[in-house]
Amino acid sequence: MGAEERAEGFSAEAGRSRKIIHIDMDAFYASVEQRDNPELRGKPVAVGGSRERGVVMAASYEARKFGVHSAMPSITAKRKCPDLIFVKPRFDAYKAISLQIREIFAEYTPVIEPLSLDEAYLDVTENLKGIVLATQIAEEIRAKIRAEIELTASAGVSYNKFLAKLASDHRKPDGLFVITPKMGPAFVETLPVRKFHGVGPATARKMSGLGIETGLDLKGQTLEFLQQHFGKVSSYCYWAARGVDERPVRADRIRKSVGAENTFAADLFAYEAARDALREIVDKVWGYCERSGIRGRTVTLKVKFANFQIITRSRTGQIPVRTRSELEQLGDALLEPLFPVVRGIRLLGISMSSLAAEEAEPSEFSLPV
Repeated sequence: MGAEERAEGFSAEAGRSRKIIHIDMDAFYASVEQRDNPELRGKPVAVGGSRERGVVMAASYEARKFGVHSAMPSITAKRKCPDLIFVKPRFDAYKAISLQIREIFAEYTPVIEPLSLDEAYLDVTENLKGIVLATQIAEEIRAKIRAEIELTASAGVSYNKFLAKLASDHRKPDGLFVITPKMGPAFVETLPVRKFHGVGPATARKMSGLGIETGLDLKGQTLEFLQQHFGKVSSYCYWAARGVDERPVRADRIRKSVGAENTFAADLFAYEAARDALREIVDKVWGYCERSGIRGRTVTLKVKFANFQIITRSRTGQIPVRTRSELEQLGDALLEPLFPVVRGIRLLGISMSSLAAEEAEPSEFSLPV
């Protein structure tokens, strides 16, 4: 058996019989705001901060026509679209609606893998309603979301996760597209590698430097060549270029970390100001931990300076953090040694990883020496 056939987790015969749906809500945060405020309908809307240091978290399709997109600095977005309306995010509302959407998914299958509040994979190979066609299930789900929640969703249907996600992007917004086993390999061949889910901008640039621009170019490379240049993602890329993806839809997908961060309107230079700002971020993280019952052993501080340099500092304890006060103390312990700072602090973040469900008996958190 050759190296290509032994590629971890992949084979050319696998995944052909599965029926996978990828549901992606259309401009979710912005669409919720337009649904709840009729005055915003049909207008360019951005969810996020309108301040100079703000960032667009989501943009309506009316705003996207001007080139506004998520992660764009608010000042740039306003320059591209002078009539852009900024709306503050309402995460509690988005989470509540996301749960309503997942209840619709659960009418059809228990095998649901949420990727975020607005998208999820569903394995409907064996489904609760005994519907043979995955396309019919996708249509019914989209119709229920429209009727019951008054939002639109795009859906992709295929025989694996990689192609289902590509399919949901193909007819956005409010579309449905199916990639059959017969279509899969040819569809991937024409696709720019930058559109492969899992291939980030840096990897795409590296591929371009090696003459790999499309799925067909990628398919022409040996597994050994890809391993030499791209390491861990090489097996995934090798088989994805052939329309093959064995990854199962994981209903028990485990969250690896929980965190929050904030970009400041003015750079912070004093420790006291940074400490106070960090407390608000700790509140957000601990609020999630309280609601979910999740605790973590590793606490990580993220700092972005005025020159956009990013550093992180972490500490891992023997047992999970048990209280908000402990999380705040650990954050302070990681923050204080950074002062005095030469450059102002533009952003602070705090996260917990090495997560586990809360145990019945709390015990004292111990810091490594």
